[in-house]
Amino acid sequence: MPAAPLITTAFTAASTADDVLEEVDLTGLRAVVTGASSGLGAETARALTAAGADVTLAVRDLAAGSARAARIAASTGRAAPRVARLDLADQSSVRGFVEAWAGPLHLLVNNAGVVTAGLERTREGWELQLATNHLGHFALTVGLRDALARGAAERDGARVVAVSSTAHMRAGIDFDDLQLERRAYDPQIAYAQSKTANALLAVEATRRWASEGIVANAANPGGVATRLQRSFSPGQRASLDAAEAAGVFSWKTVGQGAATIVVAAVAPELARTGGHYLDDGREAYVVADDADLADHPHGVKAWALDPVAAERLWTVSADLVAGR
Repeated sequence: MPAAPLITTAFTAASTADDVLEEVDLTGLRAVVTGASSGLGAETARALTAAGADVTLAVRDLAAGSARAARIAASTGRAAPRVARLDLADQSSVRGFVEAWAGPLHLLVNNAGVVTAGLERTREGWELQLATNHLGHFALTVGLRDALARGAAERDGARVVAVSSTAHMRAGIDFDDLQLERRAYDPQIAYAQSKTANALLAVEATRRWASEGIVANAANPGGVATRLQRSFSPGQRASLDAAEAAGVFSWKTVGQGAATIVVAAVAPELARTGGHYLDDGREAYVVADDADLADHPHGVKAWALDPVAAERLWTVSADLVAGR
C-alpha cells in the first residue's frame, strides 16, 4: 500500500503565528500554554489570545507570568490570560495544576523546556531535561485527559501540541539507560532524547485518545533565539554555531517559530489526525535513524514516530510518574 501523502498547509517557514490565525475566531476555546512567560510560549499565548481564545499561562514564575499576561492584554486589546503556577520538574506541582483545573480544555500546548549545560537531577533522581521536557508534560497531559475529552465533546475535537526540535535527530530513547546513569553525561544527547520523547507522546496519545476526539501532534519551531539557550556551555554554543554553518537551520523570529505550533493547534488539516511531526507548517518527511542531520534538516527520524517505542515509553513514563 502506498504511503499516505504528507499533510501540507498554506504556511511556510516565513509564516508567522498571526498569519496562521488571520481571520480565525477562537472565541470559546480554552487553552493552556506551558512555559508562556517568555519566548515561543509567550508568542503562542499572545497569538491565541488575539484570536479570542481563553488562555491560561502555565508558568514557574507567577510574577513573570502576570507581567506577560498584562503585556498580552495591552497588545491585543483582549482580556488578560489567566496565570497558574506549574513547575514541570516537580510532580507535586503538576498534580496541583491538574487538580485545580475546572471545566473543559480544548487545546494543550506543551511548550516549556529546559536545556542544561551539565548533569542535574530532580528529587526522584530523574535526569532534569527528561523530567521537565517529557515526564512533566506526560503527567500534565494524562492528568488533563478528562478535561480534554470534555473539550472534544463540546467543540467537536481537542488537540495537544508537543513542541519538539530538530535536536531529536541526535538521539532516540535509550530504554536501558533512560536517566543517563550508566553513560558519560552528554547534555546534548539528554536534550535530544527528551525531544524524541515529546514526539512519541503525540504518537501514543493519539492512538489512545483519538476515538474520544483528542489528537496530538509534534511541532518543530525551528531555530529561535529564546531564554532556552541561556545556560548553554561553550561546547553547546559551538555545536549550535556549527549546525547553523552546516545549514541545519536558519534563525527565525519568535513569530515565525510559533507559527508551526499554531498550525498544529488550529489548522483544519490536522483537526482529526495526529501522531505527526510538523516542520515549517507542514508534515515532515521520515528519514532513517542513521540519516545525517545536515542532509535532512527538515526531516523526522523514524525513531520519533515509532509506535512500538511510543507505547513502551508511555508505559515506562506512567510507572515513573506513579512511583512504581
